[in-house]
Amino acid sequence: MILVMAGTREGREVFSFCRQRGYPVLATVATPCGELALSGQNGRPAGEGQLGVACARLNVREMAELIKSRGAVAVVDATHPYAAKASATARSACRQAGVLYIRFARPPAKFPSSHLIHRCPDYARAAEQAASLAAGGKTIFLTTGSKTVNIFAAEAQKTGARVVARVLPVPESLEACLAAGLSPKDLVAVWGPLDYGANRELFRYFGASVVVTKDSGPAGGTEEKVGAALDLGIAVVVVERPSEDGGEGLVVESLEELEDVLAKLF
Repeated sequence: MILVMAGTREGREVFSFCRQRGYPVLATVATPCGELALSGQNGRPAGEGQLGVACARLNVREMAELIKSRGAVAVVDATHPYAAKASATARSACRQAGVLYIRFARPPAKFPSSHLIHRCPDYARAAEQAASLAAGGKTIFLTTGSKTVNIFAAEAQKTGARVVARVLPVPESLEACLAAGLSPKDLVAVWGPLDYGANRELFRYFGASVVVTKDSGPAGGTEEKVGAALDLGIAVVVVERPSEDGGEGLVVESLEELEDVLAKLF
């Protein structure tokens, strides 16, 4: 059996690929949003019995036990490029269970050369940079999710900047933003990625002076987001990716590469 850590577009592609090839497969997702995306059936969660989908956040011990109980021979980690904790958990669980860890890496975005683009190594530096650029009541348009909104809100408060956050339309995301001190009028709840036109209109409507983004690659709509911001003359702060290191396992970047690996296991 193959255990696929899904929840992303790549995860859905890997899961579908394994099913089509006849490999026994179980997909794990961390949130109901990921489960809905995998189901693809009238927007309703499918449940493990129907599509082989398990919705749970697993620690190292729990994942190792799942691997062993299901007789998995490999774990394909197709989580988001910034889900460093999930990937570290998977690598440790594979090491404990004695199975192959495969990182399905998402290609990075292609950024144009521009003085408006500011690259930062982590969220703390990105928050400082964004707050500095938006000092004096200007607007930071945050697209890095709700988990780090408190970091940006705290820095923005120091310089008098406003933070508008685009987050997933789920209660947890909205609650995190409100807890960080954002006003309901500064929240955009939408399921991305968005195209160039939608990004441009949102940036224009909210009067963004700075856009903060991750390098989520073409699959995450980063290039459309950056292109819209630059065309409007808006500064872009990019939080750099963590390392896509397979550790003791393998790194693949396409279904063709994955097929070559799986063919040797079955």
